[in-house]
Amino acid sequence: MLNAMAEPQVPITPTALQAGLTALQAGAWEEACAHLQASVAAGETAEALEHLGLAAWWLDDAPLTFDARERSYRLYRDLGDARGAARVALWLVWDYLAFRGDTAVASGWLERARRLLTGHEESAEYGWLLLREGEVALFRGHDPASARECGVRAAHLGRALGDRGIEFTGLALEGLALVSAGDIPGGMRCLDEATAAATAGEVKELHTVGVVCCWQIFACERVRDYDRAAQWCARVQEFSKRWRVRVLSAICRTQYAGVLIWRGEWADAEAELMLASRELEQVRPAMAVQALARLGQLRLQQGRLDEADRLFEQAISQPLARLGRAALLLEHGKAGEAGAEVDRFLSTVPAEPTIRAAALELGVRIQLARGDLPAAEQALEELQQIALRLQTAPLAASAAAAEGGVRRQGGDLVAATVCFENAVHLYQESGAPFETARAKLDLSGTLAATGRYAPADREARQASEIFHGLGAQQDEARARALLERPTLKRKGDGPAGMTARQLEILRLVAQGMSNPQIATRLRLSDHTVKRHVANLLTKLGLPSRAAAVAYAAREGLL
Repeated sequence: MLNAMAEPQVPITPTALQAGLTALQAGAWEEACAHLQASVAAGETAEALEHLGLAAWWLDDAPLTFDARERSYRLYRDLGDARGAARVALWLVWDYLAFRGDTAVASGWLERARRLLTGHEESAEYGWLLLREGEVALFRGHDPASARECGVRAAHLGRALGDRGIEFTGLALEGLALVSAGDIPGGMRCLDEATAAATAGEVKELHTVGVVCCWQIFACERVRDYDRAAQWCARVQEFSKRWRVRVLSAICRTQYAGVLIWRGEWADAEAELMLASRELEQVRPAMAVQALARLGQLRLQQGRLDEADRLFEQAISQPLARLGRAALLLEHGKAGEAGAEVDRFLSTVPAEPTIRAAALELGVRIQLARGDLPAAEQALEELQQIALRLQTAPLAASAAAAEGGVRRQGGDLVAATVCFENAVHLYQESGAPFETARAKLDLSGTLAATGRYAPADREARQASEIFHGLGAQQDEARARALLERPTLKRKGDGPAGMTARQLEILRLVAQGMSNPQIATRLRLSDHTVKRHVANLLTKLGLPSRAAAVAYAAREGLL
């Protein structure tokens, strides 16, 4: 969320206030706070309280921030200073969101600022109002068109006023909105220019520099340009350390952890996320959900599903957590519920292809698990269009892997093999070991289904080694099950090398029984049944329960 606002104009003030302003400009937050508190004690003024609120904000002192700013707001209103009151109101929008997560209260302050600035449309405060409205439109309304309009208007106003903070924040907002809408080249040009200007010293407000950099990283993540994101993360961390901005450092740690997860550096990612979540809990509790959602993603990939479930529940307001919960439902064999979750998610982001891509990728897997090939093909078509539009290797890999699943379930094993081979290559090129191993697992199952057991075993063995190195225990078990799959029917085994128990479970699955129902019928644990079903699917080289039932019917096993 945007945490950049114009610094209040420096009036001619008593010595304590002037000393506080000088300390603020130097980044000496504790010293600034002490001088400004002394100024307020000597004689309370709206200006001194406004600056005190800023010093407290830098120190992550929530009680003092709220107290100083709300008192400042009241004094500005008493003075009839609409612009001053609106300026503080716009800060309070951010405060209520970041410190407390109170969206309704934040909305009230935004409306208050809008009304106060009626007739002041050529002021710097109005520029910040446009930026705040654009940010809300993008991050809460998922409306990149409205966000872009606000960014363009703010940048134009900033240029007219000679206010570079407003100008370049507006340009960055326009860039992020363009990226969110799928115009990657246009959006990145805006973001690159804004970030270059901000970090080169053209922008004087320190919080503006931070937010422009964060938006740059956020845009890189949205299009899965992780190398670019890593470079900007390093720059922001350097900035955060120099100016002692804990909240910006914690947000950057969360973003950088996403890069580390992608690269397979999971231990480092976990360390970053644990530190970020602790810092945010201390200084901006409402923002800690970002780190928790990312940690949930890591736990899901590690196969620590119960922990992932708890983390996603805590961070359910985050898109990553909502998709993570859908993926968990799929892992538990609840494809119908998972599909409904993805459908609800997609309905909230109709105009944001960069967010829709991840949901569509998961949606293809879910529809294949349900045995609904037409629905899977529909989701795949949109995913392919987005990948073609955004032109990044990770998205191309995602689309290739999804197409492989659709082709395999449709019976075209040759085309499926080509797709999975392409996905493996693109994921390797992107430096993503976990995704590479998953694609290798899909490729192994497909090769085995065509009778090419030697290359199938090679791919499964490589996948198993990658998963073992990462600590992805559940996926490693799946890879080992593929390696244990018999290539010839053994005496006493059922068709395709199935054991009698697996054949029994297959028949119960065909009757529509869930894992818990099968466990009750056979007097087994849920975990044992789940393992049997997973081993059965990998042994047959099939992607879902529905596909297994179709296979059994075709082979006359029912």
